[in-house]
Amino acid sequence: MRTGSYGSLKLAAAFSLAFVTACGDYAPERDLEGYSAEEIYKRAEYEITTKDFDTAAHYFGEVERLYPYSSWSKRALIMEAFSFHRGRDYEQARLAAQRFIDFYPADEDAAYAHYLLALSYYDQIDDVGRDQGLTFQALQALRVVIEQYPETEYARSAVLKFDLAFDHLAAKEMEIGRYYLKRKHYASSVNRFRVVIEQFQTTQHTAEALHRLVEAYLALGLTDEAQTAGAILGHNFQSTEWYQDSYALLTGQGLEAKSLGNNWLSAVYRQMVRGEWL
Repeated sequence: MRTGSYGSLKLAAAFSLAFVTACGDYAPERDLEGYSAEEIYKRAEYEITTKDFDTAAHYFGEVERLYPYSSWSKRALIMEAFSFHRGRDYEQARLAAQRFIDFYPADEDAAYAHYLLALSYYDQIDDVGRDQGLTFQALQALRVVIEQYPETEYARSAVLKFDLAFDHLAAKEMEIGRYYLKRKHYASSVNRFRVVIEQFQTTQHTAEALHRLVEAYLALGLTDEAQTAGAILGHNFQSTEWYQDSYALLTGQGLEAKSLGNNWLSAVYRQMVRGEWL
């Protein structure tokens, strides 16, 4: 967001006491119609300084309603999205940010609008137990910021958040995989751990996923797959506890950590040896 929009908040704190008194907490619309777009806008900025983001969003919305074709309306719309986001009204923040994108796609604040849209999804991601739909939407929105506005500060922040959200999805797959493994639903657990290896190999969960595959495949009697998973683990994560545990499991059954057979893990192993994986 331009410094001009938010930087004027310091001035807004000293805005006319008469206007603040006249408007009250939520002034009737007929009272606001007597004020200019700039006056209402500054009242909204004042509310931000008091951290009353709901009221700030209300006044920014009134600027947009009463003066729809003014330059203040455009500024108010992006600040309305900002206020809703700060007030944790993420759905309204998304709606306001999307309106700005639709109305002003080439504006210099469009990058910030896209970033706010992405944040409105990202900030709702919490523990891995929640539905991952918001995580996918956050990733899509963050990717737009990264790809369309690569030179902006928002892109740099989006890259970090993208990595965290990506890791979040891998964590969900691991959680489900462990659930199945604990209940001896080995085939179902393999499917989840395979997703981590094939789609989320750059996350911190790869080593554990390989170890869990060793456990699951040994339980299924698929020793070639178990040994191959151990070989990949040893090649990339030999210093980890996951490799030590897998090595103990394999050697305890007279097996080795080496690539065997012609299966999906063997293909992964060959790619890894050629430097095309991880």
